[in-house]
Amino acid sequence: MTLPVHMHGLQPFRTVRSRTEELVAPLSTEDQTVQSMPDASPAKWHLAHTTWFFETFVLRPHARDYRVFDAAYEYLFNSYYEAVGPRHPRPQRGLITRPGVEEVLAYRHHVTAAMLDFLQGEHEVHGLVELGLHHEQQHQELILMDIKHLLSMNPLRPAYRAARAGKVQALQAMNWREFEGGLVETGHGGQGFAFDNEGPRHRCWLDAFALAIRPSNCGEYLEFIEDGGYRRPEFWLSAGWDCVNQRGWEAPLYWEKGDGGWHVFTLSGPEPVDPSRPVCHVSAFEAAAFAKWSGKRLPREAEWEIASGALEGTGEVWEWTASPYVAYPGYREPAGAVGEYNGKFMANQMVLRGGCAATPAGHVRPTYRNFFPPDARWMFGGIRLAEDLR
Repeated sequence: MTLPVHMHGLQPFRTVRSRTEELVAPLSTEDQTVQSMPDASPAKWHLAHTTWFFETFVLRPHARDYRVFDAAYEYLFNSYYEAVGPRHPRPQRGLITRPGVEEVLAYRHHVTAAMLDFLQGEHEVHGLVELGLHHEQQHQELILMDIKHLLSMNPLRPAYRAARAGKVQALQAMNWREFEGGLVETGHGGQGFAFDNEGPRHRCWLDAFALAIRPSNCGEYLEFIEDGGYRRPEFWLSAGWDCVNQRGWEAPLYWEKGDGGWHVFTLSGPEPVDPSRPVCHVSAFEAAAFAKWSGKRLPREAEWEIASGALEGTGEVWEWTASPYVAYPGYREPAGAVGEYNGKFMANQMVLRGGCAATPAGHVRPTYRNFFPPDARWMFGGIRLAEDLR
């Protein structure tokens, strides 16, 4: 579900549903304790935080006579905006038993009514309102990431939704699409909404390269596992090999092996691993190790962007690139606290491209830059291979 870019987006929060069949693969039992919930948040926190965004950046500074719903929420529901003030620690969000859902919904209705009234008058904050709506769409995807992780930690393995009947997918051979490279332009061109980190548009040089026509699937990743991929240090970056040994990684997140073979925890509960599905819930370290085992590499983000219109399977899983998350030439953070939205994270992160089955459709565009630390696995991250042409 994609919220339209107007104030209907401020109606009571609705969780985004996947656009396609559950694509996620990849829960090793060793990973359950180590990766509990420090990076995840309760659904009601997401609801309150997206509401807080409009109250903090639109209503409080710009709406005359706006009445703050509860001053304590400024602390509770701030995510990472240092300019706004102190905030509740992220790993402890799950311990917030109050306010309850009903009070959070009352907060939502209060801010919705104020926003609708505010937008009837003249104002110059259209950009902030639009950013807030797209920010909310991002949190709809985060809710599914966090709900899935929370349910996976429950020994009863509850399902978020009933399993959907689907056609059995035939295994598709891996083919390649070649690109000449040269001097190219990448980055958002300024038409329509984009986050600040998607621009400015700029030139860069690419040598000739090829990208896999589709994302790598679970069957191919199983071959990597069965060939000792998690026991052979020659495939791993040093920090990745540390993660394998310290965290006991043996397979993608949400995979577990039993008497009946490999199973994966999905939003519909445990299911057998489908070899034809794109492998998912792998870290950048695992993606790079698999690529090296395959005799290939991960694409650079500029290569991915230039090639995206000619590829298949984009939007099924986020695709790790070999590119660090850094500013484009000429990038400037927006003024004020919203300048912390993207720019402050341009260190120790890797870029993913393409979107996934839980991504709002309007965010699946060639220039969108997702980013996570290279050891993160709870997002819907997968792999597309690349190689040099010489």
